[in-house]
Amino acid sequence: MELRKRNLGFALGLTLGLAVLIATWWLVLAGKPGETLSRLSAFYFGYSVSFVGGIIGFIWGFVDGFITGVLIAWFYNLGNKLFKQKNA
Repeated sequence: MELRKRNLGFALGLTLGLAVLIATWWLVLAGKPGETLSRLSAFYFGYSVSFVGGIIGFIWGFVDGFITGVLIAWFYNLGNKLFKQKNA
């Protein structure tokens, strides 16, 4: 079975992006400072625990998740091809 890189990338990107967005907005609505989540600003340029920061975090999270999904699918497919060649 071969994984589709773009589909897995889109799924992981959407999942990570929405996780960052929902977590950020949850902290903003609850009025909490979010010390742990605010550390994402070291990795995501322009991110902060705010409504706009949640959207920026969604974009960065989507990009991170998409790249990670593509790499996972690529490595999986590569390993699958190598395994099939050894058993053939």
